[in-house]
Amino acid sequence: MYTVEQIRLLILNGEKKKFYDDSFWRNLSKRILERDNYECQECKKEGRLTIKEHGKKLDIHHIKELEQFPELAYVESNLETVCIHHHNLLDNKGFKIKSKKKFVNEERW
Repeated sequence: MYTVEQIRLLILNGEKKKFYDDSFWRNLSKRILERDNYECQECKKEGRLTIKEHGKKLDIHHIKELEQFPELAYVESNLETVCIHHHNLLDNKGFKIKSKKKFVNEERW
């Protein structure tokens, strides 16, 4: 388990992966997955069910981001199970789909 200062140093040195590879984090992740019944909590809010058995990968998401709030790194109330799609959206890594412009005929009749 890393201290808050060690987490800050990992982030500054671009070594955040070490945090996620740590055995304490891995065990905590398993507890969060079990707590959330292996269901994406964001999909549930949308009335959908995304679970591990559907072949979807699930991640543990820091609600308040690790970079800004390293002191909440291991706080269970700051962690939730999400699917990859929602994790990317929540972390602003999602790809925005451009809406197609409809053809507008100059002669509106």
